[in-house]
Formats: sequence, structure tokens, C-alpha cells
Amino acid sequence: MRARGRPAEGAFVRRVVVTGMSVISPLGDELDPLYANLIAGRSGVVNWRFFDDARVYSKVGGDLSDYDWKARQKALEPVLPEANRARMRKIMRLAPFATRLSILAAIDAWRDAGLGFDHDFTRVAGLVAGHNLNENYLLRNHRVFLESEPDWIDAQAAVLNLDTDHASSVNEILGIHGSGYTMGGACASANIALRAAVDEIRHHGHDIVVMTGAAVEFSPMSLHAMALLGAITTQRFNDAPARASRPYDTRREGFVPSHGAGTLILEELEHARARDATIYGEVLGCVVMSDANHLPNPSPDGQAATIRRLLDNCGVAPEEVDYVNAHATSTLLGDLSELKALRTAFGSHAYRLKINAPKSMLGHTCWSAPVVETVAALLQMKHGRLHPSINIETLDPEVDLDVCANQAVDHQTRVFLKNSFGFGGINCCALWRHPDLIP
Repeated sequence: MRARGRPAEGAFVRRVVVTGMSVISPLGDELDPLYANLIAGRSGVVNWRFFDDARVYSKVGGDLSDYDWKARQKALEPVLPEANRARMRKIMRLAPFATRLSILAAIDAWRDAGLGFDHDFTRVAGLVAGHNLNENYLLRNHRVFLESEPDWIDAQAAVLNLDTDHASSVNEILGIHGSGYTMGGACASANIALRAAVDEIRHHGHDIVVMTGAAVEFSPMSLHAMALLGAITTQRFNDAPARASRPYDTRREGFVPSHGAGTLILEELEHARARDATIYGEVLGCVVMSDANHLPNPSPDGQAATIRRLLDNCGVAPEEVDYVNAHATSTLLGDLSELKALRTAFGSHAYRLKINAPKSMLGHTCWSAPVVETVAALLQMKHGRLHPSINIETLDPEVDLDVCANQAVDHQTRVFLKNSFGFGGINCCALWRHPDLIP
């Protein structure tokens, strides 16, 4: 009898693979430097540069506010036909910070996939993960409205403030005429978008999906609100920001907010093979479940249930998974809850898993974290080496699984789990397979 969730023998399934990817992060905006920095255990966390307000408790984060988007735009312009290039110049000139990063990440991933512009673009979809993305843009315009003259706000604010402007801008520049929309699920957003992308290929007639995890343009107010909630680091490491994100360490005190964006090009397997595309990995499935709790309290039971359903849906035995790219945000409850969920879902096999925490170096890129960290995981699978979880000076005694503490390790990943758990009890996990194992 086949495992529940596994397609019947002989059934045709449109398999989904990644053929292109990109990232804009505190550790770099190109794939090879990103991987090298991760393996070397370098931190991208610094003191915030985009504001200076002593009243705001948050002092450290992955700050890209001074990112040279103009130079990156110039470097990517040759990817586009002239007409598309003209549209990009016009849109980028007015776009808010986060929208610019979405556009650049999408174009860079399209380039990485080796895709041209001779496709049927009604069979290409463009999805963007995230919500409440342009916080600081809205706050700046609100300040002008209240303190100066209402007519002096950005004349395009009614459009540019919308999350949907990310997807529509990407789709206009690339010429995408298939599905185009945004979706949000807090820190699980980009895995939820991955789930939607898989569905678009398997069930809705698309051959390619450009799936972008958008950066959050934090405002000082939102950072202070998270500090008041006790969710982010505010005390011990303001003078040593590179040490602030420390999953599994006894001195962890909250996650470290970070700017970051990334894009995956998802493609139907035979479509990719027909053009001899490079394949980074196959997404076997993605499952989202809810804890029925609006508060940001992690639930080991809910997380374990999500992992078990994912394995069941994909027809994968727990023993086939060998690596977990952890959510691991550096919070007191969250890190231990995830490990408990892994022990519950995998049983004794949990003690044979390799686990690491990309947020220890990248900080928490929030809504885009699942895609930024999936890029990191796919690079590790490609190279056969896992990055360390850094800043573990004193391992929490409740951490009894292999979390790659402080050292990179050789490991040839075959099947890996990517966890993402968002505020409001949103659990979304994805399962990936090495390209050499694709039937």
C-alpha cells in the first residue's frame, strides 16, 4: 500500500524544481559570496544606520538601508530587452525601498535561471511574499501629512504603499501575464508563497513562477513595538551586534530584525529539462497549518503536526530526511519549541539530523526569511557542506540535537526540511530533494 499523500503508481505529476535564485542580504547580493560568508561564520548584523533615536530600544539589525540599488540596477539592465529596461528605469525611480529590492531580486533570479524573453508569458506567474512591507515609506508620508502640507505627500502614495505594487512592478518589468498576487503569513510568508507557486505549476497551467520574498522596510516605530513585546534583542549586545543573534545559546534574548529579499524561479521539471536548465533542487511539497492562537506563542505540537503532515503528503519516511534548515530565531521559547517539534515528528531519527540556524548570521529577514534561507540551504546542498550556527558560547542544556555549533561540517544533503513559523500560530514547512535524486 502506498503512503497516504503519495501519488498513485503511474499517475502524472507536474514536478516542480528550482532553476534560478537570487538574494539581497546583509551577507551579500550574489550567490557565491553569500555561501562563502555563511561557511566562514560571518555575521551581517550591525547597529542600525537608517535612524538615530535614543528612545527606540532596538539598536541592532541587518541594515540594508544604504544598499546601492542604482549600481545593482545598472548591472542587471543588460538582462532585459530595451523596452523592459525602460519600464524598469521608470518604476525604480519612484519605488519605495522594499519594492526596489523585490524588482532587483526577481531580475537577478531570472538571469540566474538562464531565461530569455521568448516564452509564452501567460504561462509565467509572478508571486510576492509579505505584507505591511512599506512601513517606513508610509510613516514618512504620514509625518509630512501631519506636520507640513497634506498635498506634499508622495503623489503616487496611493499606489506605491500597496503590497500589491511589489508583484505588479515585478510583473510589468518582466512582462509576466500569468497569475500575479501577494500573500502574507508573517515569518512564514515566503514558504506560503512557495506553496502557492507549486500549486500554480501543478494545477493552474503555469510552467514558470517567479516567487519573491520581499524585504520589510522597518520603521523605528515597528522596531520599538517589537521591543515592547519582548520579541527582539535589546539589551546585552548593542555594543557587539555581530554577537546578538545566537540561537541555542543560553544568553539569547530575542530575534534580530534584518532587511533581506530573495527570489526562486520555480519551473515544471520537463520544461526545465527541455531547455537544459541547471536544477538546484526539487520541492517535494509544502504544508501550512494553524495553531488557532493569535498570539506569538510557538506551539511544539502544532509545528510537529505540520512536519508530520508534510512527510505524509510527500510520501517521505522520516528517516529519508537528513538536514533541517531551522527557523531558529534566537528566542528563549522558539528555539526549544522547534527542537521539541523535531523530536516529536522524527522520533529517534531526530538525533541523526544535521540542523543549522542561518539567522545566527543573517538576522531574521522576517517575511522573506523562508526564501532567503532556502537559497542558503540549496547552496549548501550543492556544495556538500553545512554552515555553522554561530555565537553558541554556552549551549543551552535543553539542546540535545546536532545544531552544527560554531563549525561548518561536510554533509551531502539528500532531502532537507525548511521550517518557518510566523506570528499568529502560522506554521509552514517545505521539503526539498537533491537534483540527482529526481526520477
